[in-house]
Amino acid sequence: MPATDLSLLVKAAEQAGDIACRFSGPAAKRWDKPGGAGPVTEADLEVNAMLEDLLQRARPGYGWLSEESEDNDARLLREKVFIIDPIDGTRSFAEGSRTWAHSIAVAEHGEVTAAVIYLPQRELMYTAAKGQGADCNGGPIHVSRATDLSRTEVLAAKPNLQAHHWLGGSPPAFICSYRPSLAYRLAKVADGRFGAMLTLRPSWEWDIAAGDLLIREAGGILTDRAGRPLRFNNPHPHLNGVIAGNSALQASLLAALDPIGPGTAGHLT
Repeated sequence: MPATDLSLLVKAAEQAGDIACRFSGPAAKRWDKPGGAGPVTEADLEVNAMLEDLLQRARPGYGWLSEESEDNDARLLREKVFIIDPIDGTRSFAEGSRTWAHSIAVAEHGEVTAAVIYLPQRELMYTAAKGQGADCNGGPIHVSRATDLSRTEVLAAKPNLQAHHWLGGSPPAFICSYRPSLAYRLAKVADGRFGAMLTLRPSWEWDIAAGDLLIREAGGILTDRAGRPLRFNNPHPHLNGVIAGNSALQASLLAALDPIGPGTAGHLT
């Protein structure tokens, strides 16, 4: 019987972790991408090369979208596409932190159908397949059941709290926390450790795709900052921010947000 997409993604993530963990983050060669697009290390590139070879040999009919591969329009003609961040949280990786992740997903006609977020140095393997729920290390996970935003921990970088994002000139009351990998933030909402998360500047699809399915399969909701469902494999692979949580907390955050905001280009890590 052929392997499912999810089992293939798990195998790929495990091999990615083996490669990345051979590098000592601070000692890995590092470059800054053009245009202020952030850092890349030799570990990112080696992981990306392995994933591209392994996954495209296993699924030659799938398109390919990765942070570390040159993009082209060929993926737009494919029904299914891999959406990959070889190492999400590269700055954290390069500083020697354990909080970075491999984020690997398959999207079909714009909807994510299989996803893995793997943090090898934290021994956390988050997995989800459409209609089959979400797991961490083989056990089922579910979003928080909290309903009072003011008493809830929300994962958000400080720029998200600036006045111009909010209808009332300031965010609603909540406990603000932060983790350096965007994929990990999404996973920690899926497993219920944090009630919600938000990132309000345009975000790359490869940072979000795997977490999108994890949260939906864990009973939560993701939208962009205007409240629209997320679609993937867009010609320009940016999303208009992300708001995620259970239905009550996500709705509370959306109600307080200016849906348009400052219209800043770029992406928030």
